[in-house]
Amino acid sequence: MHLQLIQKKIHEIREQKVMLDFDIAELYETETKNLNKAVKRNLSRFPKDFMFQLTKKEWEYLRFQNGTSKGKGGTRYLPYAFTEQGVSMLSAILNSQKAIDVSISIVRVFVMLRKYTLNFTELKLQIKKMEKDMNRKFKDVYEALNYLLNKDKHEVIQKERKRIGYK
Repeated sequence: MHLQLIQKKIHEIREQKVMLDFDIAELYETETKNLNKAVKRNLSRFPKDFMFQLTKKEWEYLRFQNGTSKGKGGTRYLPYAFTEQGVSMLSAILNSQKAIDVSISIVRVFVMLRKYTLNFTELKLQIKKMEKDMNRKFKDVYEALNYLLNKDKHEVIQKERKRIGYK
């Protein structure tokens, strides 16, 4: 299974990486309605954190982002989204070698994306730390430059002041 093909079918919805039922069905080489029938027969295996149905707004946004209706001429129902755990569960209820092989490939892509996200997060934290350090250093430089630029003004003010006290 080509991992880049699978990666293109993974979307972020509700702050989760998911795959849609029709994309999974395509990879499993089955019809979406057959995939969903198998899921409904085994609904207890799919809690809300494994699978959820998209809202109309989420579906329209996703279609807008992809710029296509997936060539299916529109759907009669809102698609189901499967998380990594949901995809793993699918291989348990779809008992074919194809389903097992595809599920393994899909889980590998999810793991790869999770590693990438962790690396990205670490990099982002390092950049923020560097930015903070650089801002502090530049603040010191800015204050020194500001002092040097205004040094003459401070000296003029010092000379003009009337001396107070004993000489």
